[in-house]
Amino acid sequence: MTEKSLNSIQDAIEYARENEAVMVDLKFLDFLGTWQHLTIPTHRLDADLFDEGLGFDGSSLRGWQPIHASDMQVRPDFSTARMDPFPQHPTVSFICNIFDPITGQPYSRDPRYIAQKAEQYLQQTGIADTAYFGPEAEFFVFDEIRYNMQSHASSYELDSVEGAWNTNRREHPNLGYKPGHKGGYFPVPPHDSHHDLRTEMSLVLEEAGIPVDVHHHEVASGGQGEIGIKFDTLLEMADQLQWFKYIVKNVARRHGKTVTFMPKPLYGDNGSGMHTHMSLWKGKQPLFAGEEYAGLSQMALHFIGGILQHARSIIAFTNPTTNSFKRLVPGYEAPVKLAYSSRNRSAAVRIPTYASSPAARRMEFRTPDPSANGYLAFAAMLMAGLDGIERQIDPGSPLDKDIYNLPPEQLAQVPSAPANLEEALVCLAEDHEFLLKGDVFTEDVIETWIDFKMENEIAPTQLRPTPLEFSLYFDI
Repeated sequence: MTEKSLNSIQDAIEYARENEAVMVDLKFLDFLGTWQHLTIPTHRLDADLFDEGLGFDGSSLRGWQPIHASDMQVRPDFSTARMDPFPQHPTVSFICNIFDPITGQPYSRDPRYIAQKAEQYLQQTGIADTAYFGPEAEFFVFDEIRYNMQSHASSYELDSVEGAWNTNRREHPNLGYKPGHKGGYFPVPPHDSHHDLRTEMSLVLEEAGIPVDVHHHEVASGGQGEIGIKFDTLLEMADQLQWFKYIVKNVARRHGKTVTFMPKPLYGDNGSGMHTHMSLWKGKQPLFAGEEYAGLSQMALHFIGGILQHARSIIAFTNPTTNSFKRLVPGYEAPVKLAYSSRNRSAAVRIPTYASSPAARRMEFRTPDPSANGYLAFAAMLMAGLDGIERQIDPGSPLDKDIYNLPPEQLAQVPSAPANLEEALVCLAEDHEFLLKGDVFTEDVIETWIDFKMENEIAPTQLRPTPLEFSLYFDI
């Protein structure tokens, strides 16, 4: 029995028995995008578990309940059953939804619920039945990470056997083969020392039911890589993105290495993006193929118009960390100019020209990075695109030039992404009516997201001195 044949609660229970699972892992997402879990023995896996769930303390999770209203309920989704490839003992895993135990209603701050409502809203509009998403989440594989934060000291240090900074290190012996900065795309082994590691990651992904398209080294030194997985519907892809991160991290760990999806861990080299491909379908009909620019339909151009018009707002979800904006700078293949083009990778929206068939016609939003909570980011992108279709937003003329080499007077006419997370959150506060349609996002979700980020990420980052500041100012 495969994951795709799970059509009922009983199917899920039988799946666990057939795979001789002895434990059941209940995974769910906190507000910011990190998986949490509870584990129970399989004798507790019955129909009541799916209807009644398990209780937990919602006040201990970031951005959720206050302590005086902390009781929450986690309910597994039977259709998400997979055998977890990492526990020592056979364990079946379910992705869960969060409910309020008092009202019995889905919890409005549950990111998975927001993604489900986005898919429901799409169908309610009658524009399309299905939105497909294909994220390309890049990552770094490091051999060591150390960091320290105290009132009188702050430091971090990363290391990688591939690091360009290690060409003179004594490695008994040092054999070289260390890609230079921006030199990692994409030589064969021995320069690519992580080929077998990425292959193992890919095989584990396939075993977990996640089809892999390609894997390769990425541009940066220090072990940057990418594993492309096949596109899927919004909710399915958000689920798979969580499995993707989990599998990639755990395969690396069993080889004594560590993976980060932090957008910009290295100064002076490329950061990790999450270029996201999107298309709409109605039945078996691809809606983005047509006779307009780059083989797109008018609907696709309006979708792009919505993405570009609301980009400064949705970037608060697609690039949700202060570190995200250390990647969003000119010169590192991270698009900061909000324009669209075919082939041009310096534009925020690209239309892949190798997508020759109507079924493959799509748009690629290149601004997002893999620190994003996929459920919220994909939902926000969809809502922005749908607003573009509903309001027939014109994306303007394409920009088929190298944006970074435009004359200053032309460059100034192209809108830019926010310069930092605080600016993105201000944009979200000012422009989020389109997210509220269909009750997909709520005012409470928007306000909580903004407040949490301001208080817990932006303010501490602004208050803490950095080593660079000592270099600049200590002897002032």
